[in-house]
Amino acid sequence: MRIRRRALVFATMSAVLCTAGFIPSAGEAAADNGAGEETKSYAETYRLTADDVANINALNESAPAASSAGPSFRAPDSDDRVTPPAEPLDRMPDPYRPSYGRAETVVNNYIRKWQQVYSHRDGRKQQMTEEQREWLSYGCVGVTWVNSGQYPTNRLAFASFDEDRFKNELKNGRPRSGETRAEFEGRVAKESFDEEKGFQRAREVASVMNRALENAHDESAYLDNLKKELANGNDALRNEDARSPFYSALRNTPSFKERNGGNHDPSRMKAVIYSKHFWSGQDRSSSADKRKYGDPDAFRPDPGTGLVDMSRDRNIPRSPTSPGEGFVNFDYGWFGAQTEADADKTVWTHGNHYHAPNGSLGAMHVYESKFRNWSEGYSDFDRGAYVVTFIPKSWNTAPDKVKQGWP
Repeated sequence: MRIRRRALVFATMSAVLCTAGFIPSAGEAAADNGAGEETKSYAETYRLTADDVANINALNESAPAASSAGPSFRAPDSDDRVTPPAEPLDRMPDPYRPSYGRAETVVNNYIRKWQQVYSHRDGRKQQMTEEQREWLSYGCVGVTWVNSGQYPTNRLAFASFDEDRFKNELKNGRPRSGETRAEFEGRVAKESFDEEKGFQRAREVASVMNRALENAHDESAYLDNLKKELANGNDALRNEDARSPFYSALRNTPSFKERNGGNHDPSRMKAVIYSKHFWSGQDRSSSADKRKYGDPDAFRPDPGTGLVDMSRDRNIPRSPTSPGEGFVNFDYGWFGAQTEADADKTVWTHGNHYHAPNGSLGAMHVYESKFRNWSEGYSDFDRGAYVVTFIPKSWNTAPDKVKQGWP
C-alpha cells in the first residue's frame, strides 16, 4: 500500500495511522511467549512499506510544536481525509461485528451509537456536530477527542514498573539466541511494566480527584480538598509541588474554562481516563540501539507516585531494526469513567486510521476491546501510559456501564 506524501498531513497530537486499530489472529501475530517470538508490527501484518510508515511518522514528529498553538490551532488538511457525514439523531446503530475478541464497526455506525449512548448533555441526546465529526475522522486520537474534548492534557500519566524484577532479570538472565545486549535490556524493561497496575493506579488517582471536586466551587477549594484526600490516604502525590502537572491538570483542561463546560467551577467537572501506547526510544541524541530496542530508563514512572514524565514524548516512532522495516508512532484508547472493578471486563474504544473512504487507506473503523486485548499492542510500542483528564459532569461520554458492541 503506497501513501502519497502530499496526502499525509498531520493534526496536532494525532496519528493518521494507529496500529492497535487491528489485532491479528493468533496465527498472524503471537504475543511474546518467552521463547523469543514477539508480536509482529503493524507494517509486517498489513504489508505497509517502510516508505508508507516513514511518510506518516515524519508528520507526527511535529506534533509538540503544533500543539503549542492551543485549541484554536487548525491543522492543514490531507487531500483524502473526509469528515464523516451527519447521522440522524433517532437512528439506532447496527450490531457491531465480532473481530478477534472485540467488536468492530464503521465510523458512521459509531456516530449512531455515540449519539444514542455517549452524547448526552444534561440528560439530553445530542447530534454529533460537524466539528466533532472532524475530530473523530483523525482515527484513534479522534475517538478520544470526541469524548474528552479536543486537546486533553497528556501530562497526568501513570504506569507501574517492577524495579526488582528488572534488576533481577538483568543480573540473572541472559540474551536469547541472536539477541544483542541492548535488545535484551529493552525487552526486560518492557516486560517489567505492568499495564494493569498502571491502569489501576490511574483509577485510584481519578477517584481521589473526583472526591476533591465535590462541592469545590473554585480551584483553591479543589486543591485544598485534594491535599486533604491525599493526606488521609497517605498518598505519595501529596508531596508533589505546585509546579507538578498533578496540581495544574484541571486548570489546563480547556473544557474547565468554557462557559458550556466547567465555567471555572471544579464541582462541574469529573476525572476520566484514556490510554496511550508509544515507543520509549525517542531521544535522538541517544544511541541507535536505544532507538531500535528501547530505552530502559525512559518514561519510567516515579516509584512512589506512579507519575510518568511525558514532557519528552515527541510522538517519535521506533527506528527500523532491519532493512525495509517501519514502525508507527502511537495509539490512543478511550476508557472514560467506567465503574467495572475487573480490568479484564472494561471496554476500550479506539480506531484504526484516519477516515479516507476514497483514498488508499479506506474508511475508518472503530473498535471496542476488552482490556487484555487493548493492552497487548504491537512491537511498535513498549510503553503504555494511563492518563487522567477532566470532562464536564454534564457530558455522558463516560457512562458507568459500557456494553461491548450493540445492542
